[in-house]
Amino acid sequence: VQLVESGGGLVQPGESLRLSCAASGFTFSYVDMSWYRQAPGKERELVATIRSSGGYTDYADSVKGRFTISRDNVKRALYLQMNSLQPEDTAVYYCNRRWSQPYAWGQGTQVTVSS
Repeated sequence: VQLVESGGGLVQPGESLRLSCAASGFTFSYVDMSWYRQAPGKERELVATIRSSGGYTDYADSVKGRFTISRDNVKRALYLQMNSLQPEDTAVYYCNRRWSQPYAWGQGTQVTVSS
C-alpha cells in the first residue's frame, strides 16, 4: 500500500488549497477514505470522510462548510478542497482509510495558513 499526499503550501487566511492523495496497493474503490491532520504538538485528528462510492461524506465540525472531500475511483485519487483557510487549519494533512487499522501513513502534505 502506498498513499502519497500533495498540494499543500503556504497561504494567507481566507485563501484556498486543493489537496490530492494518490493511492495504490489496494482496491481503492472498495474503501471508505478520510483526510486526517496533525498540528504541531497535537494528536492526529479526523477531518473528513467519504464512502467508497462517493455518495456520503462527513466532516469535523471545525471544517464543515469550508472543506469538501471528493474522490475519483478510476484515478484512485482522493481530494480535499479547502476554502476560507484559517491559521488553525495549519497542520500536516494525511489520507488513509476510515475504518479498521490504518494503512501505513504517507509523508503527508504541509498546509500553513499565515499572514
